[in-house]
Amino acid sequence: TTTTTTTTTMVLRSSFDAFAKPIDSVRERSVSGGFITLLASATAAVLLISQLFIYLQVQTRHSMHLAHSVPSILFNNGGGGQTNAAARKLVLNGQYHIPLKLHVTFPHLQCNSLDYAHDGNDSSSGKFEHYHSKPYTFTKRMPTLEEYKTAVGSRVNNSELQKQRREGCTVSGTIHIPRVGGTLSVSVSPDAWRRATSVLAFGMDLTGGSGNTEQVDPFHGRLPNVTHYVHDVTFGAPFPPGTNPLQGAHHVMDNGSGVALANVAVKLVPTTYKRTFHSERETYQASVSRHIVEPATLAAQRSMLLPGLMITYDFTPLAVRHVEKRENVFVFLSSLVGIVGGVFVTVGLVSGCLVNSAQAVAKKMD
Repeated sequence: TTTTTTTTTMVLRSSFDAFAKPIDSVRERSVSGGFITLLASATAAVLLISQLFIYLQVQTRHSMHLAHSVPSILFNNGGGGQTNAAARKLVLNGQYHIPLKLHVTFPHLQCNSLDYAHDGNDSSSGKFEHYHSKPYTFTKRMPTLEEYKTAVGSRVNNSELQKQRREGCTVSGTIHIPRVGGTLSVSVSPDAWRRATSVLAFGMDLTGGSGNTEQVDPFHGRLPNVTHYVHDVTFGAPFPPGTNPLQGAHHVMDNGSGVALANVAVKLVPTTYKRTFHSERETYQASVSRHIVEPATLAAQRSMLLPGLMITYDFTPLAVRHVEKRENVFVFLSSLVGIVGGVFVTVGLVSGCLVNSAQAVAKKMD
């Protein structure tokens, strides 16, 4: 009874088998069958490789949305204690501030004749250090030999350059700025400019300076040559697929006097960058326009700007979302299964049709 029940169960289960197995003695191997199998395998391999290549390709999608607004509490200097405390908390949090990196070399100006400022807060008055304390501040130093060679466009390494680089100055460092428009400048210091113009116009210092020759006439009877080389200016995290147009910019003042103002206008586009298997990054793309303002233009407009470099930047109200992603892995696996099954089923149908057609023709000929 047990044997009969087992046999009945096995027969019932075998009735659900959709893949009937032919008997080995009935199956016949032929040269045409082998050719068809090789053809099907090669087709499946080509399709598998192409599907894998498509899966490895990165699909880039862009979208635009409104950028996040910056709280006005950050700029309300007249508020009470609670307002200032909340503003300081936001500043320390860093959510609405980004780093600004600067690296520029003036090969013909000494450090005691240079001044830098952010939003009107200059270093000579001490206001810059008040708002940008260490370690997030700028420093002035003598340029290295490589920095000086890059700034003057020389490839020769000799002792003369070692001496000449002492007449230059490099300003570098990183500060944190709020995500609103502003101005950054590196120029001749007001004191050095007054002394130089006084000596040039009247042959003596009328500003009340000391008798030190370097302090009275820092430019040796000439106007200051503010030619400079911008090694790097970076706002926030750079956008990896793009390039920084503020790197490697050479502003040569070739008007004879060496006095001019390099005016650089920067539009910053907030960009969210997302890669596959990576977290999102908040980056910035920069659009730059620049021109040289000649001294005659500065004088005609009665501008208070001093010769040097001035960078005016602003943030666009629209932000970009840049997403790099691959096809879903389950879609990829489904495609692989479909390719393998589809190729062999199609080839089986075609080969069966051909065999049956050949048999039918053979019977009629007989």
